[in-house]
Amino acid sequence: MQLKSIFRWVLASACLCLAAQSQAAETVKIAFIDVLSGPFALTGQGSLKQLREVVAQLNARSAATDPKFEIVDFDNKGSPQESITVLKAATDRGIRYITQGGGSGVALTLVDALNKMAERDPDKAVVFLNYSAMDPSLTNDRCSFWHFRFYPSSEMQMEALTTYMVNRKDIKKVYLLNQDYTHGRQVSKAAKEYMTRKRPDIQLAGDEFIPIAQVRDFAPYVAKIAATGADTVITSNWGSDLTLLIKAAQDYGLNVNFFTLNANNTGTPTQIGAWGAGKVAAIWNWNHNANTPELEKIYLAYKKKYNEDFIYAAHWNTMNMLHEAMRKAKTTDPKQVAFAMEGMTYASPLGEVKMRKTDHQLEAPLFMGVWAKQGTKGVKYDAENTGYGFRTEAVWDAYISSQPTSCQMKRPS
Repeated sequence: MQLKSIFRWVLASACLCLAAQSQAAETVKIAFIDVLSGPFALTGQGSLKQLREVVAQLNARSAATDPKFEIVDFDNKGSPQESITVLKAATDRGIRYITQGGGSGVALTLVDALNKMAERDPDKAVVFLNYSAMDPSLTNDRCSFWHFRFYPSSEMQMEALTTYMVNRKDIKKVYLLNQDYTHGRQVSKAAKEYMTRKRPDIQLAGDEFIPIAQVRDFAPYVAKIAATGADTVITSNWGSDLTLLIKAAQDYGLNVNFFTLNANNTGTPTQIGAWGAGKVAAIWNWNHNANTPELEKIYLAYKKKYNEDFIYAAHWNTMNMLHEAMRKAKTTDPKQVAFAMEGMTYASPLGEVKMRKTDHQLEAPLFMGVWAKQGTKGVKYDAENTGYGFRTEAVWDAYISSQPTSCQMKRPS
């Protein structure tokens, strides 16, 4: 009798252990494949740090049975070929989710690789969470079921910017200066098309492309811009290609509007300084002086913890929507999660956003910030402790910047 009782106790204990194990949270590893060395390293390192903080906060407030995320970083050195190498290293470790944003050329290479992987072995497909690679083709002719973009495309940003320019009659002569790769080319193309449609009176003073991450002295480019008499520069440059351009403009004393897509990126605000007040603008998916109370709390907590600015709202939307998709799918299987994310709406700190099913482009508000002195109207917080920050100049609802898509997506069965 005593032996039977002991056996029952052991059996019950074993069942309880198995039940506890079945309820334990699964850890989902996400590969961060981006530039962590070289001239653009500051951008990638800042992004990685903020992504890890977003994930730490998400894990902390998740239910005990919810999947937990772990970020595993891989340095692609900004190279498409190196990205393929580290993608293999990640998938060899069983990682089924990746995130990247530093460079559309890299993003397009990754999409092609993931499509081939899914065709060869559907059971080992990988989902790509794009947090800032902006090339429109990623959600048009080269769209993929496995790719989701959580950031506005360059066409969406140019649509918003040129809409704003309609009422800026002081803008008469525009110079386009962009990096010579797929994203820079697309920005140039969209800017010219949309200005022709909305402001045909604007004169194109120049349309120039620079080799990415190779120019160390932008003085000749600045002198050329000044010689044309341009009153406005539109540039999609990022990393050192933007900070060095701004430095050269300061040294020259160039007094023109700078409409950028990346002036908020780590390291660039420090370079702008007092010179950029009223001149430098940035169009992106959030502005830390915008009227977004929930993100304001996140920004302040991050600033207090690290004495650095939180700028990657895209990471917040990416990880939280991934988390919700896994809840909805009741699995962490990439294919099922991808299906769950299609068409998903999410109550983000920016308001309701939606992952468009047709092309996997996030539809969300867009913001323009203009550099201004802290304490002036609309500038509650500065950037990088400079005493200057981005004043919210314009906010566009998702429908304003939304673009048609030519995507003919092939979905798995």
